[in-house]
Amino acid sequence: MASMLRIPVERGEVAGLVALVARRDAVHVEVMGAQDVAAGTPMRRDTIFRIASMTKAVLAAAAMVLVEETRLRLDDPIDPWLPELADRKVLRALDGPVEDTVPARRPISLRDLLTMRFGLGVIMAPPGAYPIQQAMLQAGVAPSPDPIRFTADDYMRRLGSLPLVHQPGERWLYHTGYDVLSVLIARATGMALGDFLAERIFAPLGMADTGFHVPEAKLDRLATCYRTDDDGRLSLQDAARGGEWSRPPPFGTELVSTADDYLAFARMLLDGGRHGRHRILSRPAVALMMTDQISQAQKDASPFFPGFWDSNGWGFGGAVTTRRDDVAASPGRYGWHGGFGTTFMVDPKEELVVLLLLQRLMRGPDDARISSDALTLAYQAIDD
Repeated sequence: MASMLRIPVERGEVAGLVALVARRDAVHVEVMGAQDVAAGTPMRRDTIFRIASMTKAVLAAAAMVLVEETRLRLDDPIDPWLPELADRKVLRALDGPVEDTVPARRPISLRDLLTMRFGLGVIMAPPGAYPIQQAMLQAGVAPSPDPIRFTADDYMRRLGSLPLVHQPGERWLYHTGYDVLSVLIARATGMALGDFLAERIFAPLGMADTGFHVPEAKLDRLATCYRTDDDGRLSLQDAARGGEWSRPPPFGTELVSTADDYLAFARMLLDGGRHGRHRILSRPAVALMMTDQISQAQKDASPFFPGFWDSNGWGFGGAVTTRRDDVAASPGRYGWHGGFGTTFMVDPKEELVVLLLLQRLMRGPDDARISSDALTLAYQAIDD
């Protein structure tokens, strides 16, 4: 595994990486490359990474904590906590003006947010192809790799000024439902989201380096983040000191974490919600998270990366593999990627966790090649 993963590092395609494979009680970790190229700082096992959309699984788990306590219900309207989304209007046509709407047929539910079927999200078309894309961009709520730079209340006010693209529950649209979920969890608990996650998930799991920013005392472990320029060279995307994750955000939606911290979360899922003497979730709640929630008709009507729906569905917080069409495509496998090159995967059948943490902004589905190779290498070694 190490020799193959070292190739993109040696080619300069990525600055460095941490790869982790855990099966039953065995854990194998590979650390290679640089945490910061200019400074020559070597990568470490405890390097802190921006995990971006790997946060979705954590938010889904937090939501299920509230469902199990009956503080939230999957199919109840979220209007009491998110009045900005009450009485929604829905575009009459995707390519129509944002003023041309019809009433929503029903309120938005927690299930709609968890399954990203609440009606807003990434439009799979060139930027500016439709008026709603431009409206989302002008309102500051278009999905982006950059952190949201205003408060949660301001975000909801801006989002509430826009119509939905589709009726609640009708189609899958990536991402935005989880920004809304962040606000819902905070308002339903009466706590800052980071405080609730720390109390109910991070502390019981021992995830001491996970949060919405990196404190000053730990900034020497935050990986510098890069992007690939048109000439294939790496250039700075986000620095450690003075960068976006070096201070508390006004609205935290995407976490930083380490390989061992996220391994604790992934193993909790693998163990049916339990971690040592702590039970975070019930087995049925974890099973629900890891069950495909998207109908075939919804997949057919919901464009995403080419071929994605051929062997994947979406549960709560992550993709669910639905059929084996590759070495690593184990049916029932659950996991997701992050926009800076991170990946996690949990496979209950094989009792397997795979993590790959990078620090390079993804520009499209081709950037997932390294993580795909890491998964293949992990599965081909299962029987060794």
